[in-house]
Amino acid sequence: MNRQLSEEKVFKDPVHKYIYVQDQTIWDLINTKEFQRLRRIRQLGTSYLTFHGAEHSRFSHSLGVYEITRKIISQFERNGFPGWPQEERLLALCAALLHDVGHGPFSHSLEQVFDTHHEQWTCNILLEDTEVNRILRNVADDFPEHVTAVINKTYPNPIVSGLISSQLDADRMDYLLRDAYFTGVNYGNFDLERILRVLRPIDGKIVVKESGMHAVEHYLMSRYQMYWQIYFHPVTRSSEIILRQIFRRAKELYEGGYVFCWMPEPLKRLLDGTIAVKDYLKLDEAYLQTAFTEWGDEGDELLAELCDRFLTRRLYKYIMLDKPDISLFNEVRQQFAAIGLNPDYHMEIDFPFDQPYDVYQPDTKKGGKEEKTPILLMDGYEAVSEISTKSDIIRSITGLHQGQSHLYYPEEKLRASADQLSDKVRKLFKI
Repeated sequence: MNRQLSEEKVFKDPVHKYIYVQDQTIWDLINTKEFQRLRRIRQLGTSYLTFHGAEHSRFSHSLGVYEITRKIISQFERNGFPGWPQEERLLALCAALLHDVGHGPFSHSLEQVFDTHHEQWTCNILLEDTEVNRILRNVADDFPEHVTAVINKTYPNPIVSGLISSQLDADRMDYLLRDAYFTGVNYGNFDLERILRVLRPIDGKIVVKESGMHAVEHYLMSRYQMYWQIYFHPVTRSSEIILRQIFRRAKELYEGGYVFCWMPEPLKRLLDGTIAVKDYLKLDEAYLQTAFTEWGDEGDELLAELCDRFLTRRLYKYIMLDKPDISLFNEVRQQFAAIGLNPDYHMEIDFPFDQPYDVYQPDTKKGGKEEKTPILLMDGYEAVSEISTKSDIIRSITGLHQGQSHLYYPEEKLRASADQLSDKVRKLFKI
């Protein structure tokens, strides 16, 4: 059952100006404790240590994805396009709103160390005994399963999943605009309204009118610039490295029987791999930063140092590497150990492709893995073709990878022992 609010609710938003809620179910979901928790999780993880304005939350992003999805559906229904299944409207809106509800604090760093995935936690929150689950079941007994299927891209009607998970989806369009706004850069700006006007539902897919191709080109170039200027910024990567090292060191100590001075149950269960939804939902960024503050007084000097570095922004410096040199790296590790540094923690070689990234991929499969749906153009005769076959610009960036390896290290510690380093190592670090 889908009830309408007696009076439309409105959120003021810096990106979309206004976000409109007409459905009782959407309003109830926004007010659940699981969704409100997203206010306490930053959208860009540690990027606030590089771009001080990047304090926006997963909450505001999720509302933005919902609003873009609502606008797309409204455009479809207003124009009477037959390819859109109107009975799926609430399903699509709920999936858009809840797609990130499973994100943890500093989620990508947390996921790498503990081998967890926010998508799985999202499913757990939707399907287990939560406020979100109860509200979805008020719509229909199987409605939580349908929303989960949309988010997992297993729902029988792919056009619904395509709204929030494709290479031109509401998720990407919101985070590019929102992240550009809050980091204070112009790279992520593109003509959202133009793109929304040229989307069409055809044969179970969402396609773009050919007249809108240039707006899509602009969107993809914005995405390219945002990745290299914001998401893969080397200072942000430094803060992510230290954050991962905190988690890794805490896990090592716990598994080795170390007795922490401060170890609440949710963190204990995270470290031993037994954490359930109830405890996971207690974890937000304020909670972890409290842990880092307490761990700054732990007897383990390495954990205490890492926590202090993160909280006070004493990040590792970095040097760019032209090419890997295994013998040189081994020499650096040996000399780091000789001067009292821990080479497993005080140096890390980073290449910004530890998570899959392509500017654009025309194929739905890559390396045997199902990828996000490509962008399709529709000409005046309703013939559909993949966009890179029509656009020279998109064809030129298809599958494009570029990046620079960096070696991260504590500069002040290295300089303090510079006289004990070989000339070769001093030259590498320009000491």
